[in-house]
Amino acid sequence: MNATLKTALAVAAMAIAAQASAAVTFYEHEDFKGRSFNTEQKIDNFKQFGFNNRASSAVVDRDWWQVCEDIQFGGRCVVLRPGEYASLADMGLNDRISSVRLMSDIARAYNDQHRPAPVAPYDFRRRYSERAYEANVTSVRAVVGPPEQRCWVEREQVVQEKRRSNAPGTIVGALIGGILGHQIGGGSGKDLATAGGAVAGALMGANISRDRNGQEVITQDVQHCENTTRYAQPEYWDVTYMFRGQEHRVQMTANPGLTVTVNERGEPRE
Repeated sequence: MNATLKTALAVAAMAIAAQASAAVTFYEHEDFKGRSFNTEQKIDNFKQFGFNNRASSAVVDRDWWQVCEDIQFGGRCVVLRPGEYASLADMGLNDRISSVRLMSDIARAYNDQHRPAPVAPYDFRRRYSERAYEANVTSVRAVVGPPEQRCWVEREQVVQEKRRSNAPGTIVGALIGGILGHQIGGGSGKDLATAGGAVAGALMGANISRDRNGQEVITQDVQHCENTTRYAQPEYWDVTYMFRGQEHRVQMTANPGLTVTVNERGEPRE
């Protein structure tokens, strides 16, 4: 086997291997003919591969891909799912594809675009060969978090209205009054006194019942709650200090005392 044939076979083998591992392959002509171009990653401009506006058919081996008319994924775009597309003309994309990317890349780009950039914590460490100064603290304010709720249960006597009728008290009062009247009266007067005693006893009994039935005292468990910051620890310390005639403010995890260590620009350092 001569060297030319070996080289041709090697190139063909490499092309087959590349195509086998490709996620999406584009062909210059319909029905998967002509030159081909494959990729496993997004390409924002086909021109760098000499394939801009040349694709007429495609094969998607895996994943979902978005193909667009313009570079940088601009213009009209279409999503290609795994399968064979013998003609891109049916989609209006014949010889019009200029960029391609995975659908997962689209979601990632969307999240990066709309997610706020993380705020890096300030580094208080002293830099190499940085000169340190002492700035006078003018005010320190401890900032405490939200109050905590403390609850407990106590056994208490509670006064409430009674709803029972006062008729039994009236009857009892009438009986007592009748007995008293019978003891006091004699003859017809005795009967009169008995009737009068019954009436008086009934009124007295009704008053007693109102006193007892108007309100009653019961014992029950009562829950009490209160907000307290008495034992809360400060979340941070809001510190104001002066350096070279300029006021600075910083939030610190501990009370700095009378001075704050700063650099020549007044930035706090540990």
